[in-house]
Order: sequence, then structure tokens, then C-alpha cells
Amino acid sequence: MSQSRPKSRRELLTETPIPQLIIKLSIPTIISMLVTAFYNSADTYFVGKISTEATAAVGLVFSVMAIIQASGFFCGHGSGNYLSRMLGAGKYKEANEMASTGFALSIIIGCTIAVVGNIFAEPLAVGIGASPATLNDTVDYMRIILIGAPLMMGQFVINNQLRFQGNAVYAMIGLMCGAVVNVFLDPLLILVLDLKVVGAALATVSGQLISFIVLLVGSFRGENIHLRIKNVHINGYYVKEIINGGAPSLFRQGLAAVSTLLLNKYAGWYGGDAAIAGMSIVTRVMMAMVSALIGFGQGYQPVCSFNYGAGLTKRVKEGFFFCVKWGTIFLAFLAVLSVVFAPDIVGWFRDDSKVIEVGTVALRCQASVMPLMATTVMCNMMLQSMGKGLKATIASSARNGICFIPLIIVLPHFLGLLGVQISQTIADVLSILISLPLARTELKEL
Repeated sequence: MSQSRPKSRRELLTETPIPQLIIKLSIPTIISMLVTAFYNSADTYFVGKISTEATAAVGLVFSVMAIIQASGFFCGHGSGNYLSRMLGAGKYKEANEMASTGFALSIIIGCTIAVVGNIFAEPLAVGIGASPATLNDTVDYMRIILIGAPLMMGQFVINNQLRFQGNAVYAMIGLMCGAVVNVFLDPLLILVLDLKVVGAALATVSGQLISFIVLLVGSFRGENIHLRIKNVHINGYYVKEIINGGAPSLFRQGLAAVSTLLLNKYAGWYGGDAAIAGMSIVTRVMMAMVSALIGFGQGYQPVCSFNYGAGLTKRVKEGFFFCVKWGTIFLAFLAVLSVVFAPDIVGWFRDDSKVIEVGTVALRCQASVMPLMATTVMCNMMLQSMGKGLKATIASSARNGICFIPLIIVLPHFLGLLGVQISQTIADVLSILISLPLARTELKEL
């Protein structure tokens, strides 16, 4: 009996039934996001065994990590969206040049962040909210994290480019290799060798190095676009396309960094280091839960961009509604668990009554509106994958910027610490009122 030939990547993305295709592509990305969230939380968990001040220090540096991640996603999503649309349109030369250009740009930006950040480490630590009690830990942790900026950005770019080519499985493998290294080294360096926050930072950067190497090697396998120096063209055309496709990610992640910075500052002013620790734990927990939704959406992104480039707009629309439906159901389930077990979840990271008290209220408030995020996230991902840069940027800025920043500045003046705890909840409700109308106009055109 003759065996049927395997589907080409084009046939896979344009002919496979949408539910089956999104599930196939999203399983590796969901695992990747969960693994990333898990090892991001590993530092918080093991540092929590040291002291509340150390936990607060790691939470403060999270805003700096968010800036590095924002820059990585800017180059990764900007180049990935474009190359996927070009592959859909059969323009392979442009796709190859964009892949190499996006990667090269990420390394240049990462090296710049590493050098400038380390030169101004102490004033930067004070600027992000370090108190006299947390300053040394914050600086020690941040310096090492900044050194790893080129590795972090490079791995994000390759990971996203592989995903947008439809090779989500290897992208997942690359991240998981780094995660295993990080989780293994955390207890060894932090607790056994007593390196404390320095050990946490070294474990994180070591994991990023391994992921970078594995992903770089994987980018030269099979049908993948290969990164080549001769294909690097940092010119106006490609930079413009990276900005168009990557600006939503830059604003989303960049504003997340700003919002985390403001959250830490106001938490510290109204509740001290214990409040910073509590809110930092809630931020990590929410990120871990929403990461599965983002992974689901990332499974939709190559489907959206490739089919949009191929002119198959019906499949773009079908995929959007499929993801919104099941994303909402999934988050509703997690929301119930979070509300019921909030004290246990926060206490698992840090057994401090004040930390648990602050974190429980914040987690329950944020979890109560978490199902709304399915629509908000999918609106943003669809607009971004279609190359609707301005609309996608507005949608991505809504949750952590347009809505959250005014609330975190105003509410604590009237409600004190409670204002800090509920700002993100109100922002999540308001953000859907911005994102949905932007996506609706494009859905009508489809």
C-alpha cells in the first residue's frame, strides 16, 4: 500500500480544519508559555525562602526584565509576523532577509541594554523602587539579569520566528531546555551554595543561554528559514515593517514594565516591602495562569498571518472566534480556583501573614475578571498578525497603559493600599471596551 505524502507547511496552514490546526499549533506554545512562567516563578519561590526583602528585590527587577522581554518580542513578533505573511504570499527572499535582520537587530539592542544598564545599575535600582533594605539585593540581581539581555532577546526572536513558520514544537523544546536548567540550578545556587539572589540571577541567565543555543541550532534544521549574515539588511523598509508588526508587543510589554514599576512604588508607599512582595507574587501568579491563554493565542497567530497573506480571510475569522470561546471557558475555570484558594497560592511563595493578606485580596480581585482577558488578548493578536499596526498597538496598550496607569496613580490616593490592589481589576474591565471595537471593524471587513 502506498503511503500518503506528508503535508507541506503551506498545505498544513491553509487546508487543515481550523480547530484541529490551532490545537495542533497551540499545544507546544501553551507548554512553552507555561514552562516560561514556571521558571520565571522559580526565582520568586526559592528566593522566598530567604526573606521578604529578597522577594521584594526580585519583584522590583521584574520591571527591568519586562523591558528586555518587550524589546525581544518587538523584534520577534515584528519579524515573525512579516515573514509569515511573506511565506503565505510565496515571497521567500523577503522572508529570509527579515528573519536575519530581526535577529541581528535584537542582539544589537540587547548588548546596548546590558552595557547601559550596568553602568547606571544603582540609580536604576533606586528608580524602580528599591528601599535601603532591598537596594543591595536589587542591584546584585539586576546586574546579572542585564548581562543576559542579548541572550534573552535573541531566544525570543528565534522562538517567535520558528512559531510563525509553523514549527512550534522545536520552539517549545528550546524554551524547555532552558527552563530545566534554570529550575535545577535555582535550589542549588540559592539554597545549597547560599548565593541567594545572585544564585537566582545566575540560574536564570544560564537557562537563557541554553535556550539560545538550542533554538539557534534548531533554526538551521529542516524547512526553517536559516539565519545568515548576508541576509541582514537593517534598512528603512525592514525596520518599518518590524515596527509595524512589533510595536504592539513593545507597547504591551513595555507598558507592563511601567505598570509593574508603578505598582511596586505605590505598594511600597502604602504597605512597605511586604506589600511589594505580595503584589509581586500576584503578578507572577496571574502571568502564569494567563500564559496558557497567550500560548493558545500564539497557536492562532501563524494561522492568522499566513492565511491572511494567502487571502483566506474566512479561516482568519473562524480561528478568532474559536480562540475567544475556549479561552474564556478556560480562564473562567482558573478564576474559580484562584478565588477559592487565593491564600494558599500566595502563601506557597512566602509564608508571611502580611504578604498573604495583601496578595489574597489582589489575587481574588484580578481573578474575578480574568475571563474577560480572552477577548482582549485575541483581539490584539488578530490585529497584530494581520499587520494592523496602529489598531494592534492601541489594543495592546489598553490593559497595562491606557487604563492601568491612570488608575494606579489616582486610586491609592483615595483608597490607600486597596486602591493598589484593585487597579488592575478595573483596568481589565475597561480594556475590553477599547479592544473589542477595534477588532470588530476588521472582522466586518473579513
